[in-house]
Amino acid sequence: MNVASAATGHALPVADGRATAGEVWRLSRGHRLRLAAVGLAGILSTAVDLIPPVAIGYLVDRVQTDTGDLGTVLTVTGVMALSAVLGAAGTAVTIAHATRIYHTVLAALRERLVSRAMLLPRHLVERAGTGDLISRSSDDVTAVADAAPAVIPALTVTACTIVVSLAGLAALEWPYAAAFAVVLPVYALAMRWYLRIGPRVYRAERAAMSARAQQILESQRGHATVLGFGLAEHRHRAVLTDSWGVAVQSIRARTVQSMLNARLNLGECLSLAAVLVVGFVLVDHGLSTVGGATTAMLLVLRLLGPVNQLLFVVDTLQSALASLSRMVGVVTIPTAEEADTSTTQADQADEAAQPAQPAQADEADEADPAGAAETATAVRLRGVAFRYADGPSVLDGIDLDIPAGRHIAIVGPSGAGKTTLASVIAGVHRPDGGTVTRPSRTAVISQEVHVFAGTLRDNLTLAAPDATDGDIRAALETTGAADLLELSADALDTVVGTGGHPLTEAEAQQLALARLLLADPELAILDEATAEAGSAHAERLDRASEAVLAGRSGIVIAHRLSQAATCDRIVVMDAGRVIETGTHDELLTADGTYARLWAVWQAGQQISASR
Repeated sequence: MNVASAATGHALPVADGRATAGEVWRLSRGHRLRLAAVGLAGILSTAVDLIPPVAIGYLVDRVQTDTGDLGTVLTVTGVMALSAVLGAAGTAVTIAHATRIYHTVLAALRERLVSRAMLLPRHLVERAGTGDLISRSSDDVTAVADAAPAVIPALTVTACTIVVSLAGLAALEWPYAAAFAVVLPVYALAMRWYLRIGPRVYRAERAAMSARAQQILESQRGHATVLGFGLAEHRHRAVLTDSWGVAVQSIRARTVQSMLNARLNLGECLSLAAVLVVGFVLVDHGLSTVGGATTAMLLVLRLLGPVNQLLFVVDTLQSALASLSRMVGVVTIPTAEEADTSTTQADQADEAAQPAQPAQADEADEADPAGAAETATAVRLRGVAFRYADGPSVLDGIDLDIPAGRHIAIVGPSGAGKTTLASVIAGVHRPDGGTVTRPSRTAVISQEVHVFAGTLRDNLTLAAPDATDGDIRAALETTGAADLLELSADALDTVVGTGGHPLTEAEAQQLALARLLLADPELAILDEATAEAGSAHAERLDRASEAVLAGRSGIVIAHRLSQAATCDRIVVMDAGRVIETGTHDELLTADGTYARLWAVWQAGQQISASR
């Protein structure tokens, strides 16, 4: 699946306007009284700002009638200066408090986004591409945050200015307000055009950014593969293509901005002309004074700025809303636990609707009389099928039972479907067909383990926040990783990962095993979790794995067949199907696929030992 399709056909959902507004309203709980106070302060500061235009009109009339004197001028000037100071102070307070509320709500949304992203079903993230998720948690958050300096003044002060100024025009002489109202359809048509075009353009721009981010991430993560197979030019062209896509969508967005600006300029010219003509007619017929006409023109000039700012800031607002809807889209996705709950309920309903079937003995119990008394089943798969997107079938008709407390190894040639089966059992992927029953507490360690930047304690308490230092030390000793406490004198406070003490691949895997031990799951899945450390540490990591699996159900995707041989049962896969099951000795006696794999493994070990 290419990145374009990942970014468009399987992108994470985008919330609609109602869902976005509902989420913002929910997050604003506790700030609504402050929001009302901010609105009232905005209206009062705007009303004070209308004093200078009225004062100037008053002075014009006094000068015309020769009744003005220096004292009048100084008094009016003082009132104008005081109103300017009070208006500026009120506006500053309004914007400051509105901005604080805005960023508080945005911070809460960002926290919900990150928390929900960490709990998303992995198959959704893989289908959409991690670039989409990263773009939403970085570029989109930035777009919404950057909108604050432009949007907040417009929404909290400008709207108040428009309402109060129109009221002032109507109070002065109603024809002035009517003249301005006649031009309002120009602005309305401009907004109607923009709201039809703008949101679609900005959504396309954000989607293009997600596609570009995905291409860059894939190229960086697969750096060794890119170099090893000479794919640098291919990846370079892919990044260039998606980068050009971002440029095209950005140019379209800027074009829309320019066209909106042109329409706003037309509305401004028509508004000034209309009020000027009405003022001339009213003064000519003695229905208004020159001072009144001057006040009206100043009010319109004062009104046009906020109108243009409010309409033009809608451009920024649309960009922010496009990003906001993408953020809320992630927040409203059901988590993996929620999805598992609904799937389990549906499966239970299906099983209840099926007629009772006669009980059948489990193959493992028949092969192992000592375990025949065990009736609890940790994992049950029935007719499981799976394929990636529209690709070929990867799993086909898998039936498998894993008794509670038993350890099962899954082996087979490369491409047999081992890792995919483990992912389906873990709930990472949902099967396209069949049913999967597993414990609610299931943990997976993959071949690519991660060391988080932080202390040893931070890395381990991720799995068990309530774990004591004694618990952590015991987990490290059980997995043979007690040496990590001697990396520095800080012991558990030793900083590891980026910027700290680097860990070897073996140490990183031991740390991951200790993390799993602290998590204490009912089912542990080790997907070649000790493969990357190399043969030098194989025996040590095998012992650590056995210690982690002790006392719990376990599935091991075995890279080394010596590890599989110690499990209670071995499942052999090929071409997405289970072709053999049994104990190590039973499969060797059967002289089938596993026996051949074991012979090849033994020969390889002998060659390595002779070197």
